[in-house]
Amino acid sequence: MKGIITSIVIGVGFFALALLGFSLQHATLIGLVAFLVTLWTNEALPLGAVSILPIILFPIFGILDTNAVTANYSKSIIFLFIGGFMLAIAIEKTGLHKYFSAKLLSFFPKTPKGIIYALAITSALLSSVLSNTTITLMLMPIALFLSENKKLKVRFLLATAYGASIGGILTPIGTPPNLILMGFLEDQHLPVLAFGEWMLMMLPIVGLMLFIMPWVLSLGVSGENVEDVSHAVPELASTQKRLYGIIAVLAVVLVSNTFLKQLFGFSLNEKLVLLGFGLLMFVPKIGFLEWEDTRTMPYEIIFLFGAGFSIAAAFSQTGLAADIASKLEFISTLPLFWMFVAVALFVTFSTEVTSNTALTSIAIPIFYEFAKAMPENEGTMLLMVATVAASYAFMLPIATPPNAIIMSSRVISIKEMANVGLKLNFIGVTVLSLVAYFMWSWMI
Repeated sequence: MKGIITSIVIGVGFFALALLGFSLQHATLIGLVAFLVTLWTNEALPLGAVSILPIILFPIFGILDTNAVTANYSKSIIFLFIGGFMLAIAIEKTGLHKYFSAKLLSFFPKTPKGIIYALAITSALLSSVLSNTTITLMLMPIALFLSENKKLKVRFLLATAYGASIGGILTPIGTPPNLILMGFLEDQHLPVLAFGEWMLMMLPIVGLMLFIMPWVLSLGVSGENVEDVSHAVPELASTQKRLYGIIAVLAVVLVSNTFLKQLFGFSLNEKLVLLGFGLLMFVPKIGFLEWEDTRTMPYEIIFLFGAGFSIAAAFSQTGLAADIASKLEFISTLPLFWMFVAVALFVTFSTEVTSNTALTSIAIPIFYEFAKAMPENEGTMLLMVATVAASYAFMLPIATPPNAIIMSSRVISIKEMANVGLKLNFIGVTVLSLVAYFMWSWMI
């Protein structure tokens, strides 16, 4: 109850402050969002319950009507996530993720630096298709087991959590902010990147961050000892081989779809492709799932998407996004590169103290006001910079689920995470801005 009261007080406080520079309706929306973000942060109510609250609150306070809010909870982009998660459940049920994990770990030397790189890259690649929460929970015991040295344990845990956050941007389904952006682009009738196009654009960022981040974490630990841990790769069972084949076919379809769009100007609906392959997991003698397996589906994340889309719609339709954008107008006068830097810095450090999904829902409509006055490709790049920056929260445990999970090990102090995370925040902003400015311009 204390957390709910705190959320109400913070919401009222933001409402009162917002009245100094915004209209009553805009101040009310700011107060409501502050209330929701605080509830998401202090976990006074379950994540799913908080995520449904906009359906009640927005109509009551005159922000959006009920039909306008509920429509955001059934957007087609959500079914892309549902299909992907059905595949993820099948991967976990068959244990195929353990094979992938062992296979990736086996490629690296059993030195502190080698293990840091192994954990980071393994975490990143698995998190591009599976929940970063699940992957961090799966790899954390391994990271803790690899050494009794506290200094090494801290570095191994950080590599696991940061790798999960970095890898999430690699695919459209890797992390909620990516889907928030894609849903927003659809709403504005703007071009939406194909699965392969998205991966192609994110690959340089993920690659550079997976080279730099483990290197930063490995500074000063080269002389430490690690345990003699076997990297034996298990044999694939027949069910695992079948699922491996299905995933390979899906990968071919998604890659081919990217080329179809680039060469011929048409493509398959990837939402239907992902959902179709997800439903294939239930077909007897082909798939691996029973309907009961979907009980592990993170429905609270689906509701979180709906809440995120609702907040974005409220900011756009009430004119609050345009109002805030006018107050940040100085950003639009900056050269394109420095505009990317300013937006990335704003989003990255804002994400440290709030849900990256909620922040993306707020930031995208605001920066879209700038994007409308820019050439279409530059405007899209600006929105993508804001979205990717939301995943670059390395300083505080509250910022992302992976950070919170490794903090629960009681091995890492907030000071240690903040010290390393601050460096990586600035590195992430630099890498993102440079790649966006010098590479994305000829990809879009």
